[in-house]
Parts: sequence; structure tokens; C-alpha cells
Amino acid sequence: MKKALLTILQYVIFLGLGIWLVYYTLHKLKPDEMQQLKAAILSINPWYLIPIFIVGFFSHFFRAVRWRYLLETTGSKPTLMNTTLAVLIGYITNLLLPRAGEVAKCTVLAKYEKMPAHKMIGTIVAERAFDIFCLLVIAVIAFLLQITVISGYLAGMKHGFKVYIHNNQTILLIILAIVAILIVAAIVVYRRNRETKVGRFIKELAHGVLSIFHMKKRWKFIGYTVLIWLMYLMQIFIGLKCLSATHDLTILSALVVLVYGSVGMIITQGGIGAYPLMVSQMLAVYGIADIPALAFGWIAWSVQTGIIIVLGLVALLSIHSYNKRRNAQAAVDTTQDI
Repeated sequence: MKKALLTILQYVIFLGLGIWLVYYTLHKLKPDEMQQLKAAILSINPWYLIPIFIVGFFSHFFRAVRWRYLLETTGSKPTLMNTTLAVLIGYITNLLLPRAGEVAKCTVLAKYEKMPAHKMIGTIVAERAFDIFCLLVIAVIAFLLQITVISGYLAGMKHGFKVYIHNNQTILLIILAIVAILIVAAIVVYRRNRETKVGRFIKELAHGVLSIFHMKKRWKFIGYTVLIWLMYLMQIFIGLKCLSATHDLTILSALVVLVYGSVGMIITQGGIGAYPLMVSQMLAVYGIADIPALAFGWIAWSVQTGIIIVLGLVALLSIHSYNKRRNAQAAVDTTQDI
């Protein structure tokens, strides 16, 4: 009962924060700015949506392939089709309830592949831990590659906290210091709270990341991880081409937007509110005006969410019929063998 209440509370808080951010972002716009926002969204080149959808599908497909490598470490080898459909069902479930998608994809795969669901939990922890590790690495790389642009923007800020950056070395030291502080803080918290939920969570994350480097097919796993993040990056980069205001931005700017957008997806349920806001703020670094920047944020979020909904519904509608045909074919093959 307590766990259910915590889940409901978590859902309400994250969804509520997202709805408030939507209200906050749109409510402060003047009527003419709202019209400009609508016009900017409607001005997108729809032909770019086709490659974005294709790239979005492959990001999920590569994730399914990667998950199979983890599942093989438990002695299971599900079909690629069922694994892909389970991943897609997990994504659409996550839009409705936080973390429920992980349970859903394990439950679905356990049902149709006759696999014990409890054996999959460890693979989920390892996968998520490695994704967090990858996001931190990509964030550091992105900001180092765009250090001149970001430092120039920060130096020119006139509102809020004034940040004076004299050279690139200062930014580099700040980034490295933050990373070092986070690592030390995690170690200190773990040592003082080994038996608490926080301590066990940190231990599971560390164990999950390290387990990847000890698996037999680790290089294939890492290779597909690179492909997953490359697909995410290409979604953003192609999306930037949809609007005339963002058309000329480079792949490196798309990388920075990817990092900020990924954080936005974590902050609220499905990234609602937070994703468009954070992406629009990052686009300001590249001189994009507020309205076009916000328009791109909403376009990117809507397209990504739409891909999840479409593919998720297809997976829900097709997984039963696929396995029915598969079982029927297996029965025929067995009869022929006899």
C-alpha cells in the first residue's frame, strides 16, 4: 500500500511539474508572440519528418538488440521481434506511468518468451546505469567541444547571476571540478549509507556499469550503445533542418541540445514542459530568437512523443498475433519432425 502511494505521489509530482512548466512557458507569451509560435510550428518542412521517424525507429530497434546481449548473460535468448515489441511497449507505458515501462517490457517478454521476469530485473538496472554513465560522458564531451560558444554566452549574460569567464581553461577546470565533486559525493554518500536505499541504489548503479565491461559481448553492446546515441543525435540534427531559424545549426550544436533535452526528459513525466523549455534555452546560446527556439523545442518533443505513441500502439496491436502465428508455425514444424 505504501509503495503504491509513493508511486502515485511520484506520478502526480512529475506530471504536475510538467503541466505547470507548460502553463508557465505559454502564459508569459504575449498574444502576438503566441501567434508567432503557432506560425513557426506550422512552418516546418514536413518532409523532414519521414527521416526523423525512421531514425527514431532505429534508435528503439538498436536498444532492443542491445538488451538481448544483456539477456543472454542470464541464459535467455528471446527473439529479436519480441524483444523489439517489448521495448516499444515499455516506452509507451512510460508515458503513462513513471518507471512502469521497465516492468511492462519485462512482463511482456516473460509472457511470450516463457522467461522468468525476475531474471530480467538485473539487466534493466545494468542498462539504465550504463545509460546514465553515457549521458554524463556525452555531456562533458559536448560542452568541451562547444566551450567557446558556451563561454561567450555566459560571459554576455546580463540577467540573473553574472558569470565572468576569462578563458577556456577556466571553463574546463569548472567542468572537471563538477565531475570530480559528483564522484566524490557519490562515494561519501555510499560509504555513510551503505544499507539505506540511497546506498543500495549507488551500489546497483556502479555494479550495473561495471557488469557491462565484463560481459562476453561487451564490444557489441558498446557498439550498439554508440548507434543508439547516434540515432538520438541525428533526430535532433535532422529536426533542426525543419525550421528556417535553426536550419544552419551544426551537428555540434545538436549534440548540446541532445544533452539538455535528455535532462528535460528526466525532470518531468515524458519530458512534458521541461523538454521544450530546456531545449529553447540552450538554443539561445546559438543566437536563436526566443519564439523560434521554443517552437523547435515543442516540435522536437511532439515528434519524439508521437513516434513512441505510434510505434507503441503498433507493438501492442501486433505482438499477440505475431506470437500466435509463431506458435502455430512451431507446432507445424514439430509435427513435421515427428
